[in-house]
Amino acid sequence: MSQQFKLMREKRFLPFFCTQFLGALNDNVFKTALITMAVFHTADLTALNGTAVATLLPGIFILPFFLFSATAGQIADKYEKSQLIRLVKIFEVVLMLIAALGFLLHVFWLLLLALLMMGMHSTLFGPVKYAYLPQHLTEPELVGGNGMVEMGTFIAILIGQIIGAGLGMHEGGELGIGLSIVSLALLGYFASKQIPSSPAAEPSLKINWNPITETGRNIAFIWKSQQIWLAIIGVSWFWFYGATLLAQFPVFAKDVLHGDESIFILLLAIFSVGVGIGSLLCEKLSKGIVEIGLVPIGAMGMMAFGVDLYTASASGIVDWRLLADIGLIGFFGGVYVVPFYALIQSRAQKTHQSRVIAANNILNALFMVISAVFAMVIFTLGLNIPQLFLITALMNALVIIYLCLRQPEYFNRMRSWRL
Repeated sequence: MSQQFKLMREKRFLPFFCTQFLGALNDNVFKTALITMAVFHTADLTALNGTAVATLLPGIFILPFFLFSATAGQIADKYEKSQLIRLVKIFEVVLMLIAALGFLLHVFWLLLLALLMMGMHSTLFGPVKYAYLPQHLTEPELVGGNGMVEMGTFIAILIGQIIGAGLGMHEGGELGIGLSIVSLALLGYFASKQIPSSPAAEPSLKINWNPITETGRNIAFIWKSQQIWLAIIGVSWFWFYGATLLAQFPVFAKDVLHGDESIFILLLAIFSVGVGIGSLLCEKLSKGIVEIGLVPIGAMGMMAFGVDLYTASASGIVDWRLLADIGLIGFFGGVYVVPFYALIQSRAQKTHQSRVIAANNILNALFMVISAVFAMVIFTLGLNIPQLFLITALMNALVIIYLCLRQPEYFNRMRSWRL
């Protein structure tokens, strides 16, 4: 049995994996149900039009990542992590009760408050999540452990969006949404109770509660280690690429492929499964080390199949080639990003791991916002969705050239790995 699957039988990993999986699942059930209801049953919730609401909601969720990630990183370094995770999960239960009330009573401002606070929940959980792994896994296990986490996250996103869309489209589905999100939050809390103790990295840390100055301090800290800085830029590019694709999948399925919601779900499923398989295979491909030579290979795969997706889209038909392109973009995306996470965790200063992850989350959020602005600029220029996919894929070449020029170790390790 692969080492990463053996981790699923161990208390140091399984409760943590289940907790983060249920959290990601609940995030996406709630967000997707809210967006679906806002688009298809707008009058039941607000006087705003559906398009405006669908644009507003993701921005509300991501706002806390900018405002509070630096503070969350300090808290995760200062306090014992298993107790922090349990407190965060209790916070999630309270938020989901508020959200359920908002759905049942059709009170839009309650739902917006719950969405904002769920963004806060994810902001608090992120630094704890990725700093937990290097405390409980050996360096040879880090790639496999991160692969399992990335696989679980994308499968949770897929399942959550399917459930959320189904409940949100269903007339009178508010009760089902409320029961689902509260139940998932409770399951996450009970899973978190089994997570083993994770000692504080720097218990004497004095927390700086000013998010602006602390964010600047975090960015300055990771800039001093260019190896970690470049890895974080690499991870952020993955989220830029992924956000660009995923945001366009609904319209791509409807207007380019002339399909319905089932085609959108199919595209999402194939992409998510591709990321999951690529993430899981990283352990085998890495052969027990943090193998950053996989990064250029992943980037080249994302570029090649992104270019081919543009060509395959010209027919406007959902065929095996188009689906294979989407699945392989996801697959090579998993191969590309998992070594970055393992590198950040293994080489970050132990007393600052959570704050390094917090800086990573800030830059990830920034790149996802930039991806939305980038897409709007492309469309303003009169280009279409397949052309957006093509340009994004070609930008991969610039990213990997930049990374290899700044850090030749990526290219050198790739050559050694191939041999």
